[in-house]
Amino acid sequence: MANNPNEYEYELTTDLNDDTPDRPSGIPLHTKIFIGLAVGVVGGLAVNWTLGGKDPWVEWTVENFTRPIGQLFLNLLLMIVIPLVFSSLIVGVSGIGDIRKLGRIGAKSFAYTLVISAISVVIGLTLANTIRPGERISPETAAELKAEFSSGASAATEAQRKAAEASKADTALMQVVKSIVPSNVFNSISGASPNMLHIMFFALLIGISITLLPTAVSSPFVGVMESLFAISAKIIDIVMKFAPYAVACLLFNNISQFGTDLLLSLGWFVATVLLGLSIHFFGVYSISVWFLSKISPIEFFKRIQTVILTAFSTSSSNATLPTALRVTHENLHVPKEINSFVLTVGATANQNGTALYEGVTVLFLAQLAGVDLTISLQLMVVYLAILGGIGTAGVPSGSIPFIIGILFMIGIDPALIAIILGVDRLLDMCRTTLNVVGDITAATYVARSEGHQLLGPSTDVGG
Repeated sequence: MANNPNEYEYELTTDLNDDTPDRPSGIPLHTKIFIGLAVGVVGGLAVNWTLGGKDPWVEWTVENFTRPIGQLFLNLLLMIVIPLVFSSLIVGVSGIGDIRKLGRIGAKSFAYTLVISAISVVIGLTLANTIRPGERISPETAAELKAEFSSGASAATEAQRKAAEASKADTALMQVVKSIVPSNVFNSISGASPNMLHIMFFALLIGISITLLPTAVSSPFVGVMESLFAISAKIIDIVMKFAPYAVACLLFNNISQFGTDLLLSLGWFVATVLLGLSIHFFGVYSISVWFLSKISPIEFFKRIQTVILTAFSTSSSNATLPTALRVTHENLHVPKEINSFVLTVGATANQNGTALYEGVTVLFLAQLAGVDLTISLQLMVVYLAILGGIGTAGVPSGSIPFIIGILFMIGIDPALIAIILGVDRLLDMCRTTLNVVGDITAATYVARSEGHQLLGPSTDVGG
């Protein structure tokens, strides 16, 4: 077991997140997924335009061939949701164990991460509620989508109604306590639709408790969680090799039935995510470095352009970490003792772009399925997305099983996830860039608040 959980996770996830599992001798996985996307879309459109989605031959092909393949892929992802989220959240939070040694630095980093992550999710949900990308389809297609993919929503709504009736006498605070804190976490895990809210709260509490215990006491358990995390991540890596074929089948199912309406809505989804990431990147980060770090935003982005390009090209916060450490110290003059803590922890626990993406995706798919999420449910999405920024950190395609778990939780058929799988790689590159730059803004804020002078002559502006 590694002495430093963050160092261990960095080494592990750098290898896993190096999105070249096929190595130079083969076609990269993301290229295969794009090919699967093209095959599914072209095949689905051809069938939709020539035979129609209700043709007996099409229905037979879907029910006996493409749907079982797609469902196998979804079930494999669902199988790993609970161990992945549970172990990675514990490992991520327990990695902040040095917070007691670093004192103010750790507290400031943690507070900054929570605030900026919350802002990112709010931006995403605001845009999703304003643009409503999942509703930019014809009424006929919307009705078919609702009938197809919200089959569990009525049961979920009925369960919520019964729970609401049972807790009419409860105060608002009591209802919050009951919805977040499990009375029996094993019941939350064993149900047909696992309660991710309860599971993540329990994992968060364990992670915090680990930071308060001596290393000799907690290290055996942390070692088990690190192993479980590594195993879960490897399973995801194996399952994702099957993704190109599953994407083709799942998209064929949907496009053959719903045609171009679904593709148009997907375009709106991509635009919504990119707009949210841009607002956070150029707006929130610029405000942060100007007012908190006392740095010109233009100078800031100019001096970290090497990191930006590395993050975008690798699509991995962990693989970008060595470059981020060097550039932040040499170009921004952040002291190494602050750099090493804030950026290392941030690579696994400060994922603003991931949190924003997960929030938008859940709302988009809920809109497609015709499920109207109440304010309370959207606030729950905010909470889960912030924790998900920790729980899915450093795991290739780790946000996908997390989102699937939330869809189950709110009663939506997870087969809808197929719609976004084809564009996930592009959006992953963009949100990873946001994640890494967010870590650097946190480091500059902490350094400035500790009285350190930033900037000075740049040694590596151009890379």
